[in-house]
Amino acid sequence: MADRCLLYYITDRTQFPGDEPSRRRALFAKIAEAARADVHYIQLREKDLTTRALEQLAREAAQMIRELRTENQELRTRLLINSRADVALSTGADGVHLRSDDISACDTRNVWTQALAHGAQPVTRSPLIAVSCHCKADVVRAESEAADFAVFAPVFEKSGRSSSQARGLDVLKEACEAKIPVLALGGVTLDNAASCLRAGAAGIAAIRLFQENRIEDIVRVLRAF
Repeated sequence: MADRCLLYYITDRTQFPGDEPSRRRALFAKIAEAARADVHYIQLREKDLTTRALEQLAREAAQMIRELRTENQELRTRLLINSRADVALSTGADGVHLRSDDISACDTRNVWTQALAHGAQPVTRSPLIAVSCHCKADVVRAESEAADFAVFAPVFEKSGRSSSQARGLDVLKEACEAKIPVLALGGVTLDNAASCLRAGAAGIAAIRLFQENRIEDIVRVLRAF
């Protein structure tokens, strides 16, 4: 039952109120909350940060998740870094989330393997690699390049954005014909999440759905679908 719906929390500390230290504290609290709720994946997606600031944030987040997994070995949460495989490697994260126009998943995996062979951060497992996709062709390409899973977006209209960007459930269904898991992202709520799963999505990815609610409650509802 637990694996019927893969869950992916994507962070955005700028949505939290207060100054930067307050936002960082809120972010770490939410990451810990997601890990304790056994959300499968967390993407650190703080695109406004400098490389040094991102590395510091990622290192602290990775360490916190490792400690939580040590305390409870049943937890499966893995940390991915948005677009920056170098930061993921240097901070001990579990993998990277690639944009659709990034270096390919297979090239990223090769670079990661070579870096480990030359003494980079001692991560024993193969990296988790997710790829952002916006059409079926993107998903097919991600599959051919050995990505672990795809995140298809935007499925629904996002608040404050043009509805023309929404891909809809029919396009999502076509994308989900791929052999790799496809997670639905974009305007997903508890009211429409089940329709994404019925269309073939392997799970749900979201920012606000997790950040603006008690994650344990969200997880319980999503895993009941």
